[in-house]
Amino acid sequence: MNKTTYRELLRGKGAHVDPVASLEHVSAAVAGRKMEGYPHSVWQIVGHMNYWMDYELRRITGQRPAYPEHAIEGWPAELGPANEAEWDSARHGLAARLERFDALSESPPEALGAQVEAMHAGEASRSSSVEAVLWQILVHNSYHIGQITLLLRCFGLWPPPKGGDSW
Repeated sequence: MNKTTYRELLRGKGAHVDPVASLEHVSAAVAGRKMEGYPHSVWQIVGHMNYWMDYELRRITGQRPAYPEHAIEGWPAELGPANEAEWDSARHGLAARLERFDALSESPPEALGAQVEAMHAGEASRSSSVEAVLWQILVHNSYHIGQITLLLRCFGLWPPPKGGDSW
Protein backbone atom coordinates (compact mmCIF):
# COMPACT_ATOMS: atom_id res chain seq x y z
CA MET A 1 0.00 0.00 0.00
CA ASN A 2 1.34 3.42 -0.88
CA LYS A 3 0.68 5.09 2.45
CA THR A 4 1.24 8.60 1.16
CA THR A 5 -1.26 8.14 -1.66
CA TYR A 6 -3.80 6.59 0.68
CA ARG A 7 -3.48 9.45 3.17
CA GLU A 8 -3.71 12.10 0.45
CA LEU A 9 -6.85 10.55 -1.01
CA LEU A 10 -8.41 9.94 2.41
CA ARG A 11 -7.81 13.50 3.64
CA GLY A 12 -7.86 15.39 0.38
CA LYS A 13 -5.34 16.14 -2.33
CA GLY A 14 -5.77 16.85 -6.01
CA ALA A 15 -9.25 15.88 -7.13
CA HIS A 16 -10.07 14.61 -3.65
CA VAL A 17 -11.19 17.25 -1.19
CA ASP A 18 -10.60 17.05 2.53
CA PRO A 19 -13.92 15.84 4.01
CA VAL A 20 -13.27 17.61 7.31
CA ALA A 21 -12.37 20.97 5.74
CA SER A 22 -15.35 20.66 3.39
CA LEU A 23 -17.75 20.64 6.32
CA GLU A 24 -16.17 23.14 8.71
CA HIS A 25 -18.25 26.07 7.46
CA VAL A 26 -21.53 24.15 7.21
CA SER A 27 -24.16 24.97 9.84
CA ALA A 28 -26.60 22.45 11.30
CA ALA A 29 -29.40 24.15 9.36
CA VAL A 30 -27.58 23.64 6.06
CA ALA A 31 -26.55 20.09 7.02
CA GLY A 32 -30.21 19.22 7.43
CA ARG A 33 -31.35 20.94 4.26
CA LYS A 34 -32.64 18.76 1.46
CA MET A 35 -32.47 19.61 -2.23
CA GLU A 36 -35.54 18.84 -4.30
CA GLY A 37 -35.03 15.65 -6.26
CA TYR A 38 -32.21 14.37 -4.08
CA PRO A 39 -32.98 11.85 -1.32
CA HIS A 40 -30.44 12.80 1.35
CA SER A 41 -29.20 15.81 3.30
CA VAL A 42 -25.52 16.49 4.04
CA TRP A 43 -26.24 15.36 7.61
CA GLN A 44 -27.57 12.03 6.38
CA ILE A 45 -24.58 11.48 4.10
CA VAL A 46 -22.14 12.18 6.96
CA GLY A 47 -24.15 9.84 9.18
CA HIS A 48 -24.01 7.15 6.50
CA MET A 49 -20.24 7.54 6.15
CA ASN A 50 -19.83 7.36 9.93
CA TYR A 51 -22.05 4.26 10.07
CA TRP A 52 -19.95 2.33 7.56
CA MET A 53 -16.62 3.48 8.96
CA ASP A 54 -17.76 2.27 12.40
CA TYR A 55 -18.93 -1.00 10.89
CA GLU A 56 -15.62 -1.63 9.13
CA LEU A 57 -13.51 -0.57 12.11
CA ARG A 58 -15.40 -3.09 14.24
CA ARG A 59 -14.81 -5.83 11.65
CA ILE A 60 -11.11 -5.00 11.42
CA THR A 61 -10.76 -5.26 15.21
CA GLY A 62 -12.37 -8.71 15.23
CA GLN A 63 -15.82 -7.72 16.38
CA ARG A 64 -18.82 -9.15 14.58
CA PRO A 65 -21.19 -6.27 13.80
CA ALA A 66 -24.54 -7.26 12.36
CA TYR A 67 -24.79 -6.53 8.66
CA PRO A 68 -27.89 -4.45 7.98
CA GLU A 69 -30.76 -6.36 6.45
CA HIS A 70 -31.70 -3.38 4.28
CA ALA A 71 -29.54 -0.57 2.87
CA ILE A 72 -31.71 2.10 4.52
CA GLU A 73 -30.47 0.91 7.93
CA GLY A 74 -27.10 2.51 7.14
CA TRP A 75 -28.67 5.97 6.81
CA PRO A 76 -29.95 8.32 9.52
CA ALA A 77 -33.74 8.59 9.35
CA GLU A 78 -33.85 12.28 10.25
CA LEU A 79 -32.85 14.89 7.68
CA GLY A 80 -30.70 16.90 10.02
CA PRO A 81 -29.25 17.39 13.45
CA ALA A 82 -31.34 18.74 16.29
CA ASN A 83 -28.79 21.47 17.04
CA GLU A 84 -25.27 22.73 16.35
CA ALA A 85 -23.78 20.54 19.11
CA GLU A 86 -25.18 17.40 17.49
CA TRP A 87 -23.83 18.49 14.09
CA ASP A 88 -20.42 19.27 15.62
CA SER A 89 -20.41 15.81 17.16
CA ALA A 90 -21.07 14.21 13.76
CA ARG A 91 -18.28 16.23 12.13
CA HIS A 92 -15.81 15.49 14.94
CA GLY A 93 -16.81 11.84 14.73
CA LEU A 94 -16.08 11.85 11.01
CA ALA A 95 -12.65 13.38 11.62
CA ALA A 96 -11.84 10.86 14.36
CA ARG A 97 -12.86 7.91 12.18
CA LEU A 98 -10.78 9.23 9.29
CA GLU A 99 -7.80 9.48 11.66
CA ARG A 100 -8.30 5.86 12.68
CA PHE A 101 -8.28 4.74 9.04
CA ASP A 102 -5.23 6.90 8.40
CA ALA A 103 -3.44 5.25 11.34
CA LEU A 104 -4.42 1.79 10.09
CA SER A 105 -2.83 2.59 6.73
CA GLU A 106 0.48 2.89 8.60
CA SER A 107 0.24 -0.74 9.75
CA PRO A 108 3.00 -3.16 8.76
CA PRO A 109 2.39 -5.30 5.63
CA GLU A 110 1.48 -8.40 7.62
CA ALA A 111 -1.24 -6.47 9.49
CA LEU A 112 -2.58 -4.96 6.25
CA GLY A 113 -2.74 -8.45 4.76
CA ALA A 114 -4.69 -9.88 7.70
CA GLN A 115 -8.05 -11.30 6.74
CA VAL A 116 -11.24 -9.57 7.88
CA GLU A 117 -14.16 -11.89 8.58
CA ALA A 118 -17.18 -11.65 6.31
CA MET A 119 -20.39 -10.65 8.08
CA HIS A 120 -22.91 -11.59 5.40
CA ALA A 121 -23.36 -14.24 2.73
CA GLY A 122 -22.34 -11.94 -0.12
CA GLU A 123 -18.89 -11.54 1.41
CA ALA A 124 -18.45 -15.21 2.29
CA SER A 125 -17.24 -16.29 -1.16
CA ARG A 126 -14.40 -13.77 -1.25
CA SER A 127 -11.70 -12.93 1.22
CA SER A 128 -11.16 -9.42 2.46
CA SER A 129 -7.94 -8.06 3.90
CA VAL A 130 -7.49 -5.03 6.12
CA GLU A 131 -5.92 -3.28 3.15
CA ALA A 132 -8.92 -4.07 0.93
CA VAL A 133 -11.27 -2.67 3.58
CA LEU A 134 -9.16 0.50 3.82
CA TRP A 135 -9.37 1.07 0.08
CA GLN A 136 -13.09 0.30 0.02
CA ILE A 137 -13.74 2.91 2.72
CA LEU A 138 -11.62 5.42 0.80
CA VAL A 139 -13.66 4.88 -2.37
CA HIS A 140 -16.96 4.88 -0.46
CA ASN A 141 -16.10 8.16 1.26
CA SER A 142 -14.84 9.73 -1.95
CA TYR A 143 -18.16 8.95 -3.64
CA HIS A 144 -20.16 10.48 -0.81
CA ILE A 145 -17.93 13.55 -0.43
CA GLY A 146 -18.66 14.15 -4.11
CA GLN A 147 -22.36 14.15 -3.27
CA ILE A 148 -21.79 16.56 -0.39
CA THR A 149 -19.75 18.83 -2.65
CA LEU A 150 -22.55 18.93 -5.21
CA LEU A 151 -25.14 19.74 -2.54
CA LEU A 152 -22.98 22.49 -1.05
CA ARG A 153 -22.41 23.94 -4.50
CA CYS A 154 -26.16 23.99 -5.11
CA PHE A 155 -26.60 25.74 -1.75
CA GLY A 156 -24.00 28.36 -2.73
CA LEU A 157 -21.48 27.10 -0.16
CA TRP A 158 -18.77 25.78 -2.44
CA PRO A 159 -15.82 26.08 -2.43
CA PRO A 160 -15.23 25.97 1.33
CA PRO A 161 -13.09 28.67 2.99
CA LYS A 162 -10.02 26.39 3.01
CA GLY A 163 -10.39 25.79 -0.74
CA GLY A 164 -11.65 23.22 -3.18
CA ASP A 165 -12.05 22.91 -6.92
CA SER A 166 -14.95 24.85 -8.37
CA TRP A 167 -14.64 24.29 -12.07
